[in-house]
Amino acid sequence: MAITANQASAKQADDINAAPTRLFSLDALRGFDMFWIMGGEEIFHGMAKATGSPFWGAIANQFTHPDWNGFHLYDLIFPLFLFMAGVSTPFSVGRELEKGKTRRQLLLRVIKRAFILVLLGLVVNNGIKIMPIAEIRFPSVLGRIGIAYMFANIIYLYSKERWQMLWFCFFIIGYWLLLKFTSAPGFPIGDLTMKGNFASYVDRSILPGRLYLGIHDPEGLFSTIPAISTGILGILTGILLKKGDITQMRKVATMAVAGVIFLVLAQIWNLDFPINKNLWTSSFVLHVGGLSLLLMALFYYIIDVKGYKKWSFYFRVIGMNSILIYVSGHFIKWDYTTEGFFGWIGQLVGDPYNIVVMAICYVMVKWLFLYYLYTKKTFLRV
Repeated sequence: MAITANQASAKQADDINAAPTRLFSLDALRGFDMFWIMGGEEIFHGMAKATGSPFWGAIANQFTHPDWNGFHLYDLIFPLFLFMAGVSTPFSVGRELEKGKTRRQLLLRVIKRAFILVLLGLVVNNGIKIMPIAEIRFPSVLGRIGIAYMFANIIYLYSKERWQMLWFCFFIIGYWLLLKFTSAPGFPIGDLTMKGNFASYVDRSILPGRLYLGIHDPEGLFSTIPAISTGILGILTGILLKKGDITQMRKVATMAVAGVIFLVLAQIWNLDFPINKNLWTSSFVLHVGGLSLLLMALFYYIIDVKGYKKWSFYFRVIGMNSILIYVSGHFIKWDYTTEGFFGWIGQLVGDPYNIVVMAICYVMVKWLFLYYLYTKKTFLRV
């Protein structure tokens, strides 16, 4: 018994002292997130169309966005990616600090990365062509990630953990107060409709070009304010995961408990400030933050704690080139490629399940492309 106890004690000490240098779970979760954007959701839409089943229809509906208030699982993809960008910060920016890089050097790198993401967002939105400014859509998914990532990282570089928590609260509470006590001209105070809310009004007033919905843009500038908190939450999670004086199981428990608390608080706040991805409301930040924490806890527990890594290889291949596959559709005609290689399979299967088979083939073609890059150790780093 004494030997067993000593061995267990030594294992626990190793678990505490060994701060991770890379999270396999983070690559896998990023790949899991991007899987749905690269075509995974179309498999379920195809099943719904092919079967006409209410069951598959309900699942497929979760891979759409609500018109305004409310939440579907598809709404999690974007904030989860931003959350994970934050998680990686202590392992990338933090490591460079430990190596002796100055905050100024890292600040310039963070700003450069944000600038590149904004430019890539413009390309994704508008393609590579000259057009009148009035026709350009400036807000974008990558642009929001870049701006929110930049401000969250500046806070990380120049403040301690406690202050980062305060900044997290400041952005979501401040945003709530701003929208509760303001509105677009001609609308009642606190109006949260698409046309009447203050955030959309500010975007209409100051942003050049066109907005995605004419009077509103879901990636608008003003609603990027609470998105900074999503990035900060990821950073705080990364700090927790990097700590060497806490056991892995305690990290899992902390993330899981925090995730549940966030979900409860989100539902309470939802009564006054509806969960709304379009406005990235504060209740939305807590809701998707809670789900992100629970997913991170699950993936971390299975992959990094228990050591079950092989099953996640499929997702890690995607996760290590996530930005590349996101922008690739503007340079590669994936539909044409899929039809060229596997169109015969769709014809062989025939209606109605050919749409499901072709959706699977579409994802497979993209994955094989990423796998080839993976074997060549070719990754797009921003």
